[in-house]
Amino acid sequence: MNSILDYAVLAGFIILGLALLLAMVRLLRGPSLPDRVVALELIASITVGVIGLYAIRSGKDAYIDVTMVLALTAFLTAIGFARYLERGGQRHDQ
Repeated sequence: MNSILDYAVLAGFIILGLALLLAMVRLLRGPSLPDRVVALELIASITVGVIGLYAIRSGKDAYIDVTMVLALTAFLTAIGFARYLERGGQRHDQ
């Protein structure tokens, strides 16, 4: 018998899948490098959400550790991109 949690997790997967698709469109279309960097950060955050939902669905706590490592790595990557752009990296939007 399906519980309300199963339906909520399924709805979460559908919503995050749609968000991932839209973020991929923004990543591919740009138009500028900062837009692509933000889209890449969004994709990493959505991936953290998907893994978190899978952890809820499977009941395995090990996936929570994976989400934390991925979130920290994505944060550090965003910091690196921001410093690159701040110090005069190649931008085609100016």
